[in-house]
Amino acid sequence: MHREQLLNLIAVAGYDVGFGAKTHFATFDIVEKAPGWLGFVSLVGGIYSLFVPFWTTQHVAAAFVIFGVISLYIGLYGTEKSKYEDVGKKLTLAFHSLHILYRKVEALPAGADATSYIVELEELRNEANSIGLSKQIFLSDWYAHYKFFWQMQVDWIHESRPFRVFRDKIPLSAYVVVVMGLVLAIFAWKISLPGTPTAQPVQSPAVAASPSK
Repeated sequence: MHREQLLNLIAVAGYDVGFGAKTHFATFDIVEKAPGWLGFVSLVGGIYSLFVPFWTTQHVAAAFVIFGVISLYIGLYGTEKSKYEDVGKKLTLAFHSLHILYRKVEALPAGADATSYIVELEELRNEANSIGLSKQIFLSDWYAHYKFFWQMQVDWIHESRPFRVFRDKIPLSAYVVVVMGLVLAIFAWKISLPGTPTAQPVQSPAVAASPSK
């Protein structure tokens, strides 16, 4: 295998492993921090409801119930949150090892045979696949996009595996949400338009001509 081909394979593996690490950290952060923020918002809302009429409406009360349901959902991950942190750390180490491997292969002469480094790549990739957790919390993928592209040094991946904005940096599910939002907005706009005036019933000649009592 030539040097350029192996560099591309290492870059793809670095993308997969690095994004996987940030996904695990995203799940850990949500499980660790979200219940506290939801509890704080609920507490503030409860205090405001004592003297602000708006906070006593049914809509606000329903929002607090939703907060409670979200807290219960997040609590299902609470007993295993340490696993997500540990796996995230191990995947980050594998990510850095892939970066080192990438630089070692890059230092080879152009067109050089890099077959000897394939074994090391396979070992790192297999190790990452064996420790990853498939179950992730809702919206962790969105949060992982931010953590990967804005918090991680990924320029070396971009050298051999360029990132595209609409293909890589924006989650696919975000497009689904945008489309659904547009459909709902159009539907709400349609039903809010003034309807056709209702036609008045036409009386028959016999009824119209009958004398009033």
